[in-house]
Amino acid sequence: QVQLVESGGGLVQAGGSLRLSCAASGRSFSTYAMGWFRQAPGKERECVAAINWTGGRTYYADSVKGRFTISRDNAKNTVYLQMNSLKPEDTAVYYCAAEPSRNIVVPRTEYDYWGQGTQVTVSS
Repeated sequence: QVQLVESGGGLVQAGGSLRLSCAASGRSFSTYAMGWFRQAPGKERECVAAINWTGGRTYYADSVKGRFTISRDNAKNTVYLQMNSLKPEDTAVYYCAAEPSRNIVVPRTEYDYWGQGTQVTVSS
C-alpha cells in the first residue's frame, strides 16, 4: 500500500513554470513505477509523464515533450513534475499515480494507487 499526496499546483500565466510534487508514504516507494496524469473538464485522464523505479527511464506525452520533466528522489519518497513554458491547454487537475513495477507504466488502467489531485490553471 502507498498513499500519495500532490502539491504545487496553482494559477500561473502562460509561459510560466510550476513544479508539482508527489509525496508517497508506505513501504518500498523505490520499487514503484510512478506517473503524472492530468484531466481537463470533459476530457479523459491522460498520462503526461512516467518514470520507472530507478529514474533511469522516462516517458512523455507528445504534448509536453521538451517542456515537462519528471524526476524522483527515492530517498525522499517523492516524485516531481517540472512544468515549463506552460500553455492554457495545460490547465487540468494533475494526479500522481503509483504502481508496484520495475518497468515504466503508462496506461491509466495499470495504476493501482492515486493521489487526490492538484489543480493547475494557466491563464492566457
